[in-house]
Amino acid sequence: MQKNSFTLINQQAMTLHIYEWLPEISIPIKGLVQIVHGMAETADRYTRVASALCNAGYAVYAHDQRGHGKTAKCMKDLGDCGEDAFNGMTNDIIEVTTYLQKKYPSMTHYLFGHSMGSFLTQRIIEQHAEAYSGFILSGTNGPRSNLGIAKNIAQVLLKFQGASHHSLLLNAIVFGRYNRRISPVRTPFDWLSRDEAEVDKYIQDPYCGEVCTTGFFRDFFGLLKDIQHPSGYHNITKNKPIYLFAGDMDPVGSYGKGVTQLHKIYHDLGVVDLECRLYPGGRHEMLNEINRDEVTTDLLDWIEKHTK
Repeated sequence: MQKNSFTLINQQAMTLHIYEWLPEISIPIKGLVQIVHGMAETADRYTRVASALCNAGYAVYAHDQRGHGKTAKCMKDLGDCGEDAFNGMTNDIIEVTTYLQKKYPSMTHYLFGHSMGSFLTQRIIEQHAEAYSGFILSGTNGPRSNLGIAKNIAQVLLKFQGASHHSLLLNAIVFGRYNRRISPVRTPFDWLSRDEAEVDKYIQDPYCGEVCTTGFFRDFFGLLKDIQHPSGYHNITKNKPIYLFAGDMDPVGSYGKGVTQLHKIYHDLGVVDLECRLYPGGRHEMLNEINRDEVTTDLLDWIEKHTK
């Protein structure tokens, strides 16, 4: 595998840091996988799955999203994604896609979103599905209640603290109960994986675990409300394959219930090529779980089956 990185200036004159993983020269490229990472992490964490994809003949790209990783201007800006964060993030995904499709015209192109990235990918499915060959949702969830209340709390805090205040309160509201089904609890991030070494790597990574800003959470709650609106669901293209996978002990996916609900919504809307896989005992990051080799093999099998 060849690993590189480069930058792309988006339409707002923001510099996006992009990771590129390519197969060895002897392996012809037969498709693209574009990864959209989750909240409070960096795209560099996907090197291991990128290696497996490259060995199978896929070029892999992932950008650090605004306010994350090396796209953030400095370490203190981690978790601060600026104004209108998630519309901006959506536009960034499309800009990276446009760049890749000029570089690799007419090539099979999958969009893979994990966690926060999966919610952005849900928006792409609703608004820009024509640009891709298929979609992969990892560690995702379906509709949820109380988003209006959460957004209102963020709005009130924003008036007193400002949009760029790193909000421990909103962070606790979102993540505070995620370890509640785990005993004994070793770290605040045990909900990520049963693999203690992987949890420790996350904690030790300076680009991971940041507390996001009040403005970020306000916009995040707004994104979640938008993607579950009926008008959005009914706009999705029915002939694009979608693969959902998650652990059934992932609190982000309501312990499997939310993922199953989203699968049912897509099925009832008439998505013709749809697969959902729940892994018993798995937590939030199935690609970093104790059975990650099985998960990666299943992912590759799905991609291979759909590559022309």
